[in-house]
Amino acid sequence: MAKPYERPDKQKKNKKGATKGSGGQRRRGLEGKGATPRAEDRVYHAAHKRKLERQRRDQGRHEREQADLVVGRNPVVECLHAKVPAEALYVALGTGHDDRLSEAVTLAHSKGLPVHEVPRQQLDDMTGNGMHQGIGLKIQPYKYADVFDLIGSVDGPGMFVVLDNITDPRNLGAVIRSTAAFGGHGVIIPERRSAQVTGVAWRTSAGTAARLPVAKVVNISRTLKEFKDNGYMVVGLDAGGEHTLDTFDGAKDPVVIVVGSEGKGISRLVRENCDVIMSVPMVDWVESLNASVAAGVVLSEFARQRRLETA
Repeated sequence: MAKPYERPDKQKKNKKGATKGSGGQRRRGLEGKGATPRAEDRVYHAAHKRKLERQRRDQGRHEREQADLVVGRNPVVECLHAKVPAEALYVALGTGHDDRLSEAVTLAHSKGLPVHEVPRQQLDDMTGNGMHQGIGLKIQPYKYADVFDLIGSVDGPGMFVVLDNITDPRNLGAVIRSTAAFGGHGVIIPERRSAQVTGVAWRTSAGTAARLPVAKVVNISRTLKEFKDNGYMVVGLDAGGEHTLDTFDGAKDPVVIVVGSEGKGISRLVRENCDVIMSVPMVDWVESLNASVAAGVVLSEFARQRRLETA
């Protein structure tokens, strides 16, 4: 019987394996392709865009830390008088001169600091805003004190302020200024979840951060225990305290004042290490005070009691 007609170019398939000359395509197709890339590494994924945005913010933060500026004519002059460790003075082109600006330039020259005239837009970019009044002082990273050295260096009854949950550098700067003004010996802040001594804090402190030591510690609770072991009374400020400022008379002894944020207050573990929880008396319809204001009020009263003791 004659075979049915077949096209001459039609190849017969080998049912036992790959066709000769296939290059092992079927074998490679069965091989694993490795682990699935993370979502943030896939360029089409939303997580990748969030990663890029996070890197951009971190880079901006790093650049701001590298070029930390104190801005404003009065703060710059006060920092120069206080011998704040600075690197250069920047003045925006076209800035109107007055006595404070001339004084800042003169002080910078006397200290051997370079004075750079830059376009106003460049100074805007360096500071992040246009509230610099045409002048900025580049400062060096702040050198924090050691808390154990602070405890051992006080001659007489010491008075320190410990900040808990304070994240606004303006509050930190204001507390530093109040502590210095009322005879305090130092400010202690935690390493994490806290404002640091940056240009904003320098500006708010009006240069007093150059003369009042600030220590940074890992654990606030352990630090308070160390103070107590050295004879200090720990006073925590809280709106619901069992003692009030007008009835407290322990400020003449070594004392540590713990100040929490206006919203969160003092954290639980820190509160448990306080000897006294004290409130500032005020009218009923005002719920609370800003942290730096509360610290200033208490420091002022404690300084008054100490003056009466030595009078």
